[in-house]
Amino acid sequence: MFNFTAQPKIELHLHLDCSLSYNVVKVLDPSISEKQYRDEFMASVNCRDLNDYIAKAGRAIDLMQSRDALRLVTLDLFDQLKNDNVIYAEIRFAPLEHTREGLTPEQIVSAVNKATEEGVQRTGIEAGVILCTLRHYSEEESLSTVKLCEKFSNTRVVGFDIAADEAGYPVDNHVKAFEYAHSQNIPCTAHAGEACGSDSVWETLQEFKPSRIGHGVRSVEDPKLIEHLKNHQIHLEVCPTSNTLTKVVSNLEDHPVDQIYRSGVSMSINTDGRTISNVTLKDEYESLHQIFNWTKDHLLKCNLEAIEHAFIGDEMKDALRTKILDGWSGK
Repeated sequence: MFNFTAQPKIELHLHLDCSLSYNVVKVLDPSISEKQYRDEFMASVNCRDLNDYIAKAGRAIDLMQSRDALRLVTLDLFDQLKNDNVIYAEIRFAPLEHTREGLTPEQIVSAVNKATEEGVQRTGIEAGVILCTLRHYSEEESLSTVKLCEKFSNTRVVGFDIAADEAGYPVDNHVKAFEYAHSQNIPCTAHAGEACGSDSVWETLQEFKPSRIGHGVRSVEDPKLIEHLKNHQIHLEVCPTSNTLTKVVSNLEDHPVDQIYRSGVSMSINTDGRTISNVTLKDEYESLHQIFNWTKDHLLKCNLEAIEHAFIGDEMKDALRTKILDGWSGK
């Protein structure tokens, strides 16, 4: 089997509140045992669905209600990324989830933004921050979140996303937020085609007009949608292990990742939540090699596609491409 430890990697779909290591949780809650951590922060194979998976983030969010906690969690994630040889990551979170103990949304974004800058300086890993609205939010909450992207333009904040329960909530409350994002040239991605089928991806594309789709794996249910994604260069942020835990597929062998790759749709491989899924990119790559006989060429292409669709400028894209090509060629 290939050992994918050394290769440089790009990760576009990574939730901050789903990626707390035991070390940082122990600092924030000294009473927690390793068993409690596994039970409360990680999804098990018995995870029922997407909502069951998302619920695991609740315990982490409870701990992430101060500037110091947000800083520690962000820096902890940089340590994990360094161990996985990630050279560029886009880290996403929903600021309004962290206001319970009196922090304002601006203070929350500022804390994560500063910690991200600190992480970049410490590790040399380049990174951006994506701010998420959530499906169950009101129109006002969605608009306030996207306006934070505007307020923090020219910082580490690089884009806007919508996450959470795709099946339970329609798009209506969020159309204005995405219209606002486009009016301000804020790059957009959107979760779809995970808990719901291809119709949800169509609706998300039509109503929100994102350049990327988070997950999007159920697009394979509609050949016309696959052609549309290809023709319009819509990038899919694919998270194989997460999709098995949320029961999008029953196991990795049934995952459409190889079908999506062979279709020619632009895609990347991501962990979604490193703790909840209990996985690294190295793990994801090795599973794809073992199950689908993916070679370094497959994964190099996914990393190059991730760079092409990252929410960064051309100069940084060129620098990352050079690092990826050198790293994967064995230089």
